[in-house]
Amino acid sequence: CSICFSQGLGHWFALVDLLFVLKCVALFCFLGSGLSHVLTLVLQELSLLCKRDVNGVGMLYDLLRSRWLQALLKIYECLHHYLGKRPVPVTVQACVLNHELVELLREAPQSGEIKELRRLLRAPHLKALLSAHDTVAQKDFEPTLPPLPDNIPENEEAMRIVCLVKNKQPLGATIKRHEITGDITVARVIHGGLADRSGLLYAGDKLVEVNGVPVEGLEPEQVINILALSEGTIMFKLIPVSDRPVSNQTTLYVRAMADYWPLQDPAIPCADAGLPFKKGEILQIVDQNDAFWWQARKVSDLSACAGLIPSNHLLKRKQREFWWSQPFQPHLCLKSSICECEKLFGWWNREERSLLVPLSLTAGFRRSMRLCRRKSRTNQQSCYAQCSSSCYSTLAAPYEEVVRYQRHPGDRNRLIVLVGPAGVGVNELRRRLITSNPQQFQSAVPHTTRVQKSYEMNGREYHYVSKETFENMVYTHRMLEYGEYKGYLYGTSVDAVRTVLDGGKICVVDLEPQGIQVARTHELKPYIIFIKPSSISCMRQSRKNARIITDYYVNMKFKEEDLQEMEDSAKKMEAQFGQFFDQVIVNDDLQEASAQLLSAVHRAQDEPQWVPAIWICSDTQP
Repeated sequence: CSICFSQGLGHWFALVDLLFVLKCVALFCFLGSGLSHVLTLVLQELSLLCKRDVNGVGMLYDLLRSRWLQALLKIYECLHHYLGKRPVPVTVQACVLNHELVELLREAPQSGEIKELRRLLRAPHLKALLSAHDTVAQKDFEPTLPPLPDNIPENEEAMRIVCLVKNKQPLGATIKRHEITGDITVARVIHGGLADRSGLLYAGDKLVEVNGVPVEGLEPEQVINILALSEGTIMFKLIPVSDRPVSNQTTLYVRAMADYWPLQDPAIPCADAGLPFKKGEILQIVDQNDAFWWQARKVSDLSACAGLIPSNHLLKRKQREFWWSQPFQPHLCLKSSICECEKLFGWWNREERSLLVPLSLTAGFRRSMRLCRRKSRTNQQSCYAQCSSSCYSTLAAPYEEVVRYQRHPGDRNRLIVLVGPAGVGVNELRRRLITSNPQQFQSAVPHTTRVQKSYEMNGREYHYVSKETFENMVYTHRMLEYGEYKGYLYGTSVDAVRTVLDGGKICVVDLEPQGIQVARTHELKPYIIFIKPSSISCMRQSRKNARIITDYYVNMKFKEEDLQEMEDSAKKMEAQFGQFFDQVIVNDDLQEASAQLLSAVHRAQDEPQWVPAIWICSDTQP
């Protein structure tokens, strides 16, 4: 027993000695002593332990004596010594040296190597690198913030000093007076602004001083004047908000369905922070924490600071109040149900068209599919479908969520819809587009209740259906557009468009603006192009040889009132339906407009475009 106790006690003392050795190693490493010297001491202590025949000590002794470990420790020692020294720049004028070298090489014989070296030394990236080197070497770390004041009370642990450098840009934050306490607080921090990028100011922070001036008792306008007069550095003394808002929202993209001008809105908290936008513009909404005022920026300028816009609920309420405040106007559909036909349908066969006007004179004529004389009953049935985009447009959603859509090669082509006022040349542009490549472009074959003629074929000139069938298609919303002429109904159906798209072609139709809402479905995914007339002076020249086709087959020249009516009609279309236009083409020159139309059609099929998010959601649903 005494022998076992002695052996155990020997192992215990050996373990204590080993722990002492390791402690010495750690101490030496902490003090930065040489690792080679540390290793020597460890080996000396382990040699004593080996004589005591402690288990495992021999293996550890052999490990520490290995050459690779000693070499590794020497390398570490060299690196540790190098890291302890600050690197000293060879020169602080690397840019000047580079310029002198370039000048010397310019005077030297111009071999291929010298030319390549001069090109490399004159590269903007290398110049920028050398400029950054000189800035660090010269310790040019501007701007330098001023030192903190010495008279900061020690008992105000909650106080925070914030210094911001103002570089000719707005602060990007708004202030307000608290309704209960009367304190001046940060109302909101604008996304992307100076305050937001600093990460030092938050909504709800209480301002105590601004540039050493106490704000207690001051009005928010007085504080704003202090900030406006400040140049360079702005120092805030504030009490941080206890619960900082955590933003975990995802970025939302919307299409503006209405115009908004913040300078004309008396309800906006800060008009200067508002973001004006027009209908049809794509907005990136970055903050929806406030129930009434969102923060957004335009996709066309994502580098800009965000601005305030009314929330969906607030803007819809403003639209409703504006609509009810307007004087009563008779409903559009309560007017006479008979409207004079200003152009015959453009679907007639070649023989019928030749009776009216040569094909060379069709430029500038009113396009096909006009809603001519419509029966009163048909007018009333389609009343709400039409007026949803006009009379009741103010009650629609002010924002439409959109996503980027890229058509895959295996998907169906997108429907191309041409819209424009009468006489602008929509029908001629459509005809030229289809004629340029009939294998790629095709118009939808219309439906009619007219009796089929002997030389006609069902499905080629028209789809001949009964009146009951036609009206049933209208009732079931299968007609994009329809009208009545000489007692017969004519219309473009969704089925006819689908047939063209299923055939692998691009379907091109021209519609009245009221038909846009019917066509805007996830199945058709229409790309809407608005053909806009040029100025009246240009139209006088481009349409001096054109003719108008009336109900009585009389070719008349464009009159001044016709041109004025065309311009007024275009403005009304843009005002009521501009939010749906994906592209606007000014038909100043027919040849140039045709080229722009062809380019726009190809972009619609091949490039990413903004489309309603519901289109993509509907495609992904089983």
